[in-house]
Amino acid sequence: MSVLSDKWIKKMAIDHNLISPFVDKQIGGGKISYGLSSFGYDARVGDEFKIFHNVDSSIVDPKEFTSNNFVTKKTLDFIIIPPNSFALATTIEKFKIPRNVMCIVVGKSTYARCGIIVNVTPIESEFEGTVTLEFSNTTPLPAKIYANEGVAQFLFLKGNEEPDISYADRKGKYMGQSGVTLPKV
Repeated sequence: MSVLSDKWIKKMAIDHNLISPFVDKQIGGGKISYGLSSFGYDARVGDEFKIFHNVDSSIVDPKEFTSNNFVTKKTLDFIIIPPNSFALATTIEKFKIPRNVMCIVVGKSTYARCGIIVNVTPIESEFEGTVTLEFSNTTPLPAKIYANEGVAQFLFLKGNEEPDISYADRKGKYMGQSGVTLPKV
């Protein structure tokens, strides 16, 4: 398994819609950077967030999840995640992963150094859609997440061969998602 370079990412984005919209270079200039990097792609977070709250003293249950656990915020600039809290958002970019490739997603160091953990589970072969992002504010202070700026790097890994069954073949439950998608069983 090898990590794929900027040359491969760019070719696949242009010829096969790997990433859409695609930014073919790093964009910064006062923003948290996004776009193509040497061995990955720094995706942007959209402008809609679901922030956990505990007004009803509810329990988070992945088998019986309710949207009552969240407050939805839409913003042009940023949102604030309360201390020791959690939020969901989505990438601006839509991804179309080839059959012989998977992605590992890691948070950007700018956020990590502020105590904000960006988590995404692996993106499997032939997944298509936007990607739901999970943010944990591990600090005792409120934390800002900036909409429409870089948030996580996608690393594309080519397998030694194609899998027998891809995410699309088994009709994965998050296939084709658009926007912030809550847990499904």
